[in-house]
Amino acid sequence: MGVYDLPQKSLMFNTKERVDLFKRALSDVPQVEITAYSGLTVRYAAEIGAHVLVRGLRIGADYEYEREMALMNRAMQPNVETICLMSSLEQQFISSSRIKEIAKLGAEIDNFVPPHVSAAVAARISNQ
Repeated sequence: MGVYDLPQKSLMFNTKERVDLFKRALSDVPQVEITAYSGLTVRYAAEIGAHVLVRGLRIGADYEYEREMALMNRAMQPNVETICLMSSLEQQFISSSRIKEIAKLGAEIDNFVPPHVSAAVAARISNQ
């Protein structure tokens, strides 16, 4: 799994912290390796020998965006396919923006993220 290093975007956690949070969340899945990367995702996939990008779809707008991205990626790297998985109905409304917003307003996020992520978000908010 690749964690995109996007320094020009204002994120709650830096790249190393996000990698660490993902590693903890997926520690019981030994087949998954989590690394940071920059540049084009499809180029990174080709560099590490990946042949498939797995993307998640929550809402209709996600489909249009991901379809266009998949077609562009295919034009750049024909050997890398994109597979999109639809989220469950119970989780389609969850986004990092909403999680951060409700956490900043003092609401619990424990039902939406793993406990270590909830603790990290709470700690970050209390330090701001």
